[in-house]
Formats: sequence, structure tokens, C-alpha cells
Amino acid sequence: MTTALITGSTAGIGAAFARRLAADGHDLVLVARDTGRLREQATELHDRHGIEAEVLTADLADDKGIVTVAERLADRRNPVDLLVNNAGFGNKGRYLDVSMADELRMLKVHCEAVLRLTSAATEAMRERGRGGVVNVASVAAFVPRGTYGASKAWVVQFTQGAAKDLAGTGVRLMALCPGFVRTEFHERAGMGTDNIPGWMWLDADKVVAEGLEDLSRGKTLSIPDPRYKTLMGLAKVAPRGLLGTLSARTGRKYGPQ
Repeated sequence: MTTALITGSTAGIGAAFARRLAADGHDLVLVARDTGRLREQATELHDRHGIEAEVLTADLADDKGIVTVAERLADRRNPVDLLVNNAGFGNKGRYLDVSMADELRMLKVHCEAVLRLTSAATEAMRERGRGGVVNVASVAAFVPRGTYGASKAWVVQFTQGAAKDLAGTGVRLMALCPGFVRTEFHERAGMGTDNIPGWMWLDADKVVAEGLEDLSRGKTLSIPDPRYKTLMGLAKVAPRGLLGTLSARTGRKYGPQ
């Protein structure tokens, strides 16, 4: 049996990864800030699927939390075969309306933690000649949309670049870029969702299923759902000025800043 470590495992896409991987027979290392929720999740997945679920409490906005998870990923005696860097959040408000502390916290979680955890995991994986990393980004990476979009763009570029450098080692890396997914994400950020059109919503379990399929095919970028593939294709050919204007308007109306 293989082991997968999932950050931000107790809700949303992270919880969907945990359900799917447990159902597939993987042991899990579940990482989040809330120990109580982690223990409940571990017990439920163990009882339902008969897998082992380890609980690791860590806040990835803090150096101590990052080190704790990195050390677990580097443990050669209990190897992690799949890392899912899913932890993340959004800030409500336009640029300069959000405090600098919150902006830096986002970069810590979305960029620094992803870099350090991916590095810890892939170094051990390269030694074994196998392993995989899924870094959860967003379609916001492909449009000009403040700190959130910029941080997710970094995740995409970093992941695809690292994937090229590790080609032929047996280690696969992929950036997963969903659109709007029905999770706790917007509620936690204090963002309303009533004005988001129904067709834009994706199901977390389907996002995970398509993402894992793309990883197995060796893709370095996964955009789940044909609707978003089409939208991102149009974004590539749209004039940057027009794209920036549209992104600013829709971002203020629908998404994180």
C-alpha cells in the first residue's frame, strides 16, 4: 500500500482527495490546523475503507508548521508516495484594501510552503525512483487578478518547471487548476456566492477524479471540466488589456482578490 499526504485535508478539494485516495486503498497523512476535525476525518476514513490515517496538525502560514510537514515528507522509513499541496485561502477585498499581513500570509501558504514541501517530498521520491506531487492552483492563475491569481500563477510555473527538471526520474508533478468548486473556500473568506452562475460551479469529487487521471497520464497541468478548458483557451488569445479589465470586474464580483 502507498501513502499520500494531503494538506488542507479536512474540507473542500483536500477532503475530496482524502475520500478518493482512501477508497483506492492508500494510507493517508492528513494535515490541517484543526486537530479535532483531523481526528474525526481519520477515524471516518479508517472505519469506512480500512486504511491507516495519520493526523498531523500544522499551520502552513507558520515556519514551525512547514518544518513539521517537511520533516514527515523527508522520512525515509515511512515514505510518502503522493503529496497533495492543497492548503490555501482567499482574501476579501481589492488590492490595498487587504492588510499586508494577510497578503504575506497568503504568499507563505500558497508559495513558500508549496516550494518547501514539494522539495522535501521530491528529494525523497527521486531517491526511490517514484512518486507524485499535485499542487492545487486555480484558473485564476491565467488571468490578471491580484495576489491570489499571482500566487497561483507562481504555483503553475514552479510546478511545470520542476516537472521538466525531474523528467525521467520517476517523479511526476502536476498543477491542478479548477474553477469555482463547491467548498467552504468562499464562506471562510467572507465572500458571497449567490451571484455566481450555476454553470460555473464544479463538484470537488469530479475535480479530484479528473486531476488524478491527468496525473496518471503524465500531464503537468490539469484544468478540470470542458467549460473551463474552453474559457482558458479563450483567455490565451484575448488582448491582455481587455482580459485585465474583464478579470478585474468579474473578480470583484465573483472571486478572491
